[in-house]
Amino acid sequence: MSEHHVLTTADLEDLALGCAVYGTGGGGDVSGELLAASLAVHAHGDVPLVRMAGLPPDGLILPLSMIGAPTVSQEMLGSGREAAAVREEVERLTGRPVTAVMAMEIGGANGVAAIGWAAQLGLPLVDADGMGRAFPELQMVSMHVAGLEPSVVVLVDALGNLATLRPVDAAWAERWGRALCVASGSSALLADHLLTPADQGAVVHGSVSRALEAGRVIRTAAEPMDALVAALGARRLLTGTIEDLDRDTDEGFVRGGVTVSGRGLDLGRELRVDLQNENLVAREGESVLASVPDLISICDTRTGIPIATESLRFGQRVTVIAWPCDPLWRTARGLETAGPAAFGYAHPYVPVETLLERNSR
Repeated sequence: MSEHHVLTTADLEDLALGCAVYGTGGGGDVSGELLAASLAVHAHGDVPLVRMAGLPPDGLILPLSMIGAPTVSQEMLGSGREAAAVREEVERLTGRPVTAVMAMEIGGANGVAAIGWAAQLGLPLVDADGMGRAFPELQMVSMHVAGLEPSVVVLVDALGNLATLRPVDAAWAERWGRALCVASGSSALLADHLLTPADQGAVVHGSVSRALEAGRVIRTAAEPMDALVAALGARRLLTGTIEDLDRDTDEGFVRGGVTVSGRGLDLGRELRVDLQNENLVAREGESVLASVPDLISICDTRTGIPIATESLRFGQRVTVIAWPCDPLWRTARGLETAGPAAFGYAHPYVPVETLLERNSR
């Protein structure tokens, strides 16, 4: 953990920028949740940032995330009562106290919103998450890779409708949860994979601290794009202008692709990035330059600020970057869960650093 042991309103801008980086285009636009989290922390107080190991062994860690299409969440706001309803139902079902909140995904709005949820509930936030990035489907989490299945799933929508699911595995949690989410207008709050401190091997540790650091780099660096690439150990794939955009909301997802035409040193090149909430695959012609589960972010070239899939526009000047995922996603089970084949691609997974080395020859 970094020097941040208590999260205050002064940390939220950096966190939001960093969550946008790790959102790889998905997880929802951070701007709305930045405002909501700021209001929650101002109203309820600062939020301790804690390690799992320091929490009471008999308490539950509540992983929370919004489920649905990011394009919808921009227009349909929550009630602000969802987190309390989920906590109450989880404690009723299990007979155990919830002692901390954890972001299920650090990427995008879910990473920022977790601070607001923790503030509302008067609980600490765990410096960890279930992805180390953002992914679009419920089974695409570190807990599933570690062999933990969701014994109970609680879903609440903006109207207060509440459902408790007991799926047989994570794949069924995704099917049932997605169907209910679509019935609620493609936006709801969800808790699954309830954790205890004994489950330390099932999460990605330090993700909140890493997001804070990435955001700080963007906000303070004289050349934010260069500084972000260096801080992440990322590679530039292309700098150019968005010239084509195909984006639709379908079955609770944003699907489509974006084409970036090169400028400057990249003049004459063209990059296509496929989307399913998140940026999945970057190709130049027939060559794959980066692919899930590695991270691909489309950033404003001048400011270094990442652009969410629902905020991409024709003519934006952008730099596409990619960097390695958490090692758990490169295991056999990790790739089965969130590698190219899990999204219907035929190409094999090759680490981004190897792909770029190969294509530079």
